[in-house]
Amino acid sequence: MKYGANTFIWAAPFSTAAHLGLLDHVARLGFDVIEVAFEDPALIDLDALGGRAADVGLGVLVCGAYGPGRNLVSPDPAERAATAAYVRTLIDAAARLGSPVVGGPAYGAVGKTPAANPDARQRERDLAAAELRPLAAYAGERGVRLALEPLNRFETDLINVVEQGLALCEAVGSPHVGLHLDTFHMHLEERDSAAAIRAAGDRLFHFHACENDRGVPGRGQVEWGAVADALFDIEYDGAVVIESFTPEVKSIARAVCIWRDIAPNQDTIAAEGLAFLRELRLRYE
Repeated sequence: MKYGANTFIWAAPFSTAAHLGLLDHVARLGFDVIEVAFEDPALIDLDALGGRAADVGLGVLVCGAYGPGRNLVSPDPAERAATAAYVRTLIDAAARLGSPVVGGPAYGAVGKTPAANPDARQRERDLAAAELRPLAAYAGERGVRLALEPLNRFETDLINVVEQGLALCEAVGSPHVGLHLDTFHMHLEERDSAAAIRAAGDRLFHFHACENDRGVPGRGQVEWGAVADALFDIEYDGAVVIESFTPEVKSIARAVCIWRDIAPNQDTIAAEGLAFLRELRLRYE
């Protein structure tokens, strides 16, 4: 199992011009991979990113950012087309960088207006499946898989739990689409996070290890032992990535409502979180 850190811990939007040295820092902290949030692909030089990652011995994972204007279930066909083009850009980047997955909630924008009623919500889910089918085929042709992330109810009304995520995967009908689970969102939405992980099974393509307050993994209420047991039971072989948002990264802090310090500093989240996850793994070796 490999361990990674998401660039959101330190910077947003990530750019190779300003933040390429972050790869050196993440490598020094002891991580195996860096997960790059592609908020603005125009800011990322793929050759520079891939070259530096190779130099410092890091793998690279690609994660999408789906704010306003990136919505596959928008009533505006132009917005849907632009979102699909963005996802294809991420798939192309993943193929070039050797990222096996593209993570994130590609099915719809974070914070979109909730559907008016259950029937309208199902129509949006059907639309998401229709929009994802050609993207799944595009990903599969390039050796990449789409990992769809269920989010908590305050960020989306479309996909909140594994059961809904699996239904969307089934509707898409492609082996190149699976789930990206995050313990922060699961802590809010699932009745039993471990059972949800087992239900995801081999559809679990990507995993975020985040504390219930988005702080240091191991310092909060997430039942990490049960989570680890479930991951090993399903023989999960993808990366485990720490993602957090702190007040220091102001644009993201506003977007996810971080109004207080959740850790002494950004490096503490990464370093102590990694140490905790690695110690947790020792029980299985």
